[in-house]
Amino acid sequence: MAHLILIVEDDRDVAETVQRALRLAGYETLVAYRGADALTMIRQRKPDLAVLDIVMPGMSGIDVCRHMRGMPGFANIPVLFLTGRGSIVDKIEGFEAGADDYITKPFDLRELELRVRALLRRAHPTEASLTADILRVGDLELDCRSFQIKTPYTVVLLTPVEFELMNFLMRHPDRVFSAEQLLQEVWGYPPGTGMPDLVRVHVKNIRDKIEPNPRQPVYLRNVLRRGYMISSNSAAT
Repeated sequence: MAHLILIVEDDRDVAETVQRALRLAGYETLVAYRGADALTMIRQRKPDLAVLDIVMPGMSGIDVCRHMRGMPGFANIPVLFLTGRGSIVDKIEGFEAGADDYITKPFDLRELELRVRALLRRAHPTEASLTADILRVGDLELDCRSFQIKTPYTVVLLTPVEFELMNFLMRHPDRVFSAEQLLQEVWGYPPGTGMPDLVRVHVKNIRDKIEPNPRQPVYLRNVLRRGYMISSNSAAT
């Protein structure tokens, strides 16, 4: 069955272009021209992925993304922003709202297709890619099928990209990875092409979910001037 992709875009010409390209790539599509309509469609059909513009009349794409992340049963839908807002500040705001990826206009249709395919692959891993149902490192327990992560204090649902990051780090406990290495290993960016702030923002979002005190992390740790790691002794006291 073809994956269902929701396109949320108030510019009808852009929406039609994106819809045509994704249909040619073999996907089923829905289009919403307003943020509130998008949330209604999500509840009715539950798409496999949402492509959101940011600047729209009424509810912005940022607000739509935040609402999605708070909707039980829908919080793990991958979100790709496709927008004319391309500053670093705009991108950070998008990732902090819960986006999994971000493309600025004008955009290349082939790149859009590749980004969509990568997000769907992360959100729907094959059986062969799941070498363990549960990963345990210290106090952390990651369910590789439900995308839930458990600590002694909480059980939370990760977004597909958050899951990919924690899955990678927990499969390599006690190893430190720089932002550049994570961009290559987790996101698949060629060397020198990724945005380190992308890693930083996703780390912040994960810490807000799992750390007893995000300002003093005990699970997803920084190693000064080197990068990030999960310690095999990860435990909150």
